[in-house]
Amino acid sequence: MKAAHLTDRGVVRVGGPEARGFLQGLVTGNALTLQPGEARWAALLSPQGKILFDFLMSVKAEANGPDEILLDVKHDMTADLVKRLTLYKLRAKVEIADESDLLGVVALYGGAPGEGDRDSRHPELGTRLILQVGAIDAQMPTFGGDAGLADYSAHRIALGVPEGGVDFAYGDAFPHEADMDQFNGVDFKKGCFIGQEVVARMQYRGTTRNRVLKVALEGAAPPPGAIVMAGETRVGVMGSSAGARGLALLRIDRAEEAALAGQALVSGETRLRLM
Repeated sequence: MKAAHLTDRGVVRVGGPEARGFLQGLVTGNALTLQPGEARWAALLSPQGKILFDFLMSVKAEANGPDEILLDVKHDMTADLVKRLTLYKLRAKVEIADESDLLGVVALYGGAPGEGDRDSRHPELGTRLILQVGAIDAQMPTFGGDAGLADYSAHRIALGVPEGGVDFAYGDAFPHEADMDQFNGVDFKKGCFIGQEVVARMQYRGTTRNRVLKVALEGAAPPPGAIVMAGETRVGVMGSSAGARGLALLRIDRAEEAALAGQALVSGETRLRLM
């Protein structure tokens, strides 16, 4: 089992007696059925169905009070997420706060399931711990030390799990393009949420044109955002990479046509092969 302090992650707390219902009407994941021990992927979308924020939801069950939902989100987006959620608060009995100065995130992965909340995106992603920031350094030796962000990212990439801001652009990508439908990030039976009509239409009409796909790299890893070509045709853009593996947001039909024609996908000087 490995452990990595995810210093690029922050925590937003949504508490109060109506916390679950408040989130249920906003985000792609089901907040009502969220159970202790689970970190459930979800997103807050624009009315047009584009991803504005994505996060892992976990519940802190209170014996003598209402549950608190903790949102494990990119650190540099916590303040904006608080502002956005506050816009929707109106008269709801909820408290929304950025707890990133107090709480940090640790991932446990690469072995038997560890303590913490199971990451619902993929069985091999392991679990997440939300700990007091001041206690993380003291806790890491009990897990064998800090494997680091780069090691965790390589593990995530090998599993084909996208990360917002590098594998897809916030404000520009639909949940299907970020593979949220494949990694348990959208509950299609929960009822309405912001952008739900667009997402449901893509699901039931099968209109998804682009997806984040795993690629093998033959050469130096292109930077995120580098254009992927098949001959003279633009196919997509590169995302994150680690060693000879990477993720790329590709136009599905064009990538498949290139593969059938034996035409190489290229980004800069590097050849890409679909995995």
